[in-house]
This record gives sequence, structure tokens and C-alpha cells, in this order.
Amino acid sequence: MTESPSAPDLSVRRGCPFGEPDGNAELRAGGPVTRVRLGSGKDAWAVWTHAAARELLLSDAFSVDRKLPNYPSLVPYNVDVGFRASIGEMDAPEHGAARRAINGEFTQRRVDTMLADMQKVVDELIDAILDGPGTADLVPALALPVPTTLICDLLGVPDADRDTFRVRSSTMIDLFTPPQERMAAIGALLGYIDQLVTAKEEDPSDDLIGRRVRKAREDGDGTDHQSLVELALTLLVAGFESTANQISLSIAALLQHPDQVALLQREPERWPAAVEELLRYCSILNPVSYRVATDDVTIAGVTIGRGDGVVALGPSVNRDPAVFTDPDRLDVERATGKHLAFGFGAHMCIGQHMARAELRIVLETLFRRVPGLRLAVPADELSFKDEAAAYGLNSLPVTW
Repeated sequence: MTESPSAPDLSVRRGCPFGEPDGNAELRAGGPVTRVRLGSGKDAWAVWTHAAARELLLSDAFSVDRKLPNYPSLVPYNVDVGFRASIGEMDAPEHGAARRAINGEFTQRRVDTMLADMQKVVDELIDAILDGPGTADLVPALALPVPTTLICDLLGVPDADRDTFRVRSSTMIDLFTPPQERMAAIGALLGYIDQLVTAKEEDPSDDLIGRRVRKAREDGDGTDHQSLVELALTLLVAGFESTANQISLSIAALLQHPDQVALLQREPERWPAAVEELLRYCSILNPVSYRVATDDVTIAGVTIGRGDGVVALGPSVNRDPAVFTDPDRLDVERATGKHLAFGFGAHMCIGQHMARAELRIVLETLFRRVPGLRLAVPADELSFKDEAAAYGLNSLPVTW
């Protein structure tokens, strides 16, 4: 691929916390697919429209392999992290086989069996908040512990180890963590998970890892120790960071739209649709996908050369006026659920049912039990995670 010095820089920093990153509207005006310069110094194609993103995500002419030379990482990234590709970085046919092996853990039916446990976790956390001094930071008090607890329950991680996981995982995915610190965090997580998997191989418990161990032995499907370690690491990181950020951003967005909160409090049956709208409106993943073309291919009339990197930009595709009327407005009565917050196609987020359930239970319970909830600081003083791969809040001070 020939680098183009004239390609404009792609920003990931959002001047308006719930809008597109600064300058992206101007870049998007150049067409559905344009050239940009990433923070890593690489040139890539940016996909700006909903239709073009769907076309990209359905195409089999792209790879998600992070080790390819022109993989469009946003910042310089050392890909030699000491373990093989995660499920999100596998191409067919390996991706399909790996996904089928764990699909049963994330079906709607399986998630439905977890709802009572989710409700219990949320109620206990809100009990602790209400027992406090009348103010709280909802990031550590609610947004982080809900998904951390649930994904660690799923994997069978002991309670005493969960804060360590959260800190190391956050360090691992921070876009601006120095490479040596990222490698140290990954190494520490892998070392612990290696011990966890070894223990479950010796005595399989009733959790995802234990069930995979038993199933592999029954089927003789060749699942090895290293594969289980890598699977557990992938699910642990993916299972809490994005959901935690979506929870905190959703609460902050609703607190700045009291009319929407009042409607949901009057008509709680609207919460499932409200969750879809909040997923669209917040769009926590700047790129919802990273791809490398494996052949010359045309997307939205633009020819992308073999080996070129491509990113589909969530805050843009989820505010495409061709799909969403008045897209910059939060509207919990919006009828469409066509957002691409979970991606699309073969790599669509496997944990989407679990994430939706967590969001609905947290938001409905919080605004039902704490009807007077409000920000404890002016909205323009909230601190946002512009530096993270998954956008969110550093803190969310509230009172009631």
C-alpha cells in the first residue's frame, strides 16, 4: 500500500461527549469511504455510512488478523503479545469453529437463566450506594462491578482476584499505555489465567471453562490448554470493559435528558427500546471494526486495494441521517434498532444478549430505585476516556 502524506488525520477525541470525534463530520462529507491517517502513522480507508459499513462487515474479502502489515491500529501497537489470535482476530474457517464452540454460553436462552443473578448483583450494589452518604461515583460503585462480577462468575474467577483483573485489563486496552506496561499487564493476566485453567482441568467446575474442559474430553475435539487460556482472557477483557463504559455513558446521557427519564419511569416497558437507542447514541467504539483487504474490492463504489486497512467508524455510522432521523437527538421512542454498536455479520459481538440484559437491568433498577438521581457536578466537568479503545467515563459523581 502506498502511503499518502496528504491523508487527513482521523481524530478519536470527542469535543461533544456524545457526538462524533472532532473533525469527523468534515471528513465524512468527503464521501462514504475516504482515506485518513491514523494515530499509528498508517493510512487507511475510513467507512462513514451505515450502508457502506454493512457492506464491509458482510464481505468475505477482508481479514481481521492483527498481525497483517497494514492492520489499521489507531496507535502504534506491538502485536507480539505472547498468545495466539483471539476469537475476534480469527478469519474463517478458524473463526467459525471457535465461535461455535462457545455460542451456547451466550444464547438468549442461556442469558435468560442469568437474569435473577444479574438482578441480585445490581440490587446489592444499589443497596450499598443508598446506604452511603448521599453521593457516589457510579463508575466504581456500579458500572464496573456489574459486568466484572458477571463475567467472572461465568468464567469461575474467585472474588478476591476480580479487582486485579479490572486494573490489568484496563491497562491492557488503554490506547496510550506504553508498550512495556501493556506487555506486563498481558503477561500478568495470562499467568493468572494459566493457573486458573490448570485448576479447572484438574477439577472441572460448573462454569464456562469447566464446561469447555468436560466437553472437549467428551468430544475429543482437540481443545488444548493454551486455547482455553486465550479464550478466557479474551472473554474477560471483552466482557467487562465495553459494558462498563456503556453503563456509565448511558446513565450520564439520561441524566442530561430528564424528559426521557420521566417517560421511562412512567412507562418502564420502554426500557428495551431505550437500551437500543443508548447503544446507538453513545457508540462507545470509535471503530466498530478493523479490517485488511485480502483482495481488491469495491465498497460503496470506492475501490480498496489488496492489503489496505479499513476502519468502520461507529459514531458516524450510528448517526447516519439516511437511517436515523434527527440522529444527534437521544430519543428512547425511536423505532429503529439498526445500529451497529455490536458490529454486523460473522464477527457480530457474541456477548450482545448478555450486554443488553445487563444494561436494561442496571438502568431500569437504578432509575426506579433512585428517582431523584442527578449529577453531582456540572455536566461539562465530567471526565471522559478519550484515550481508551472503548469510550467511557473516568468517573460519574451523582447525588440524589
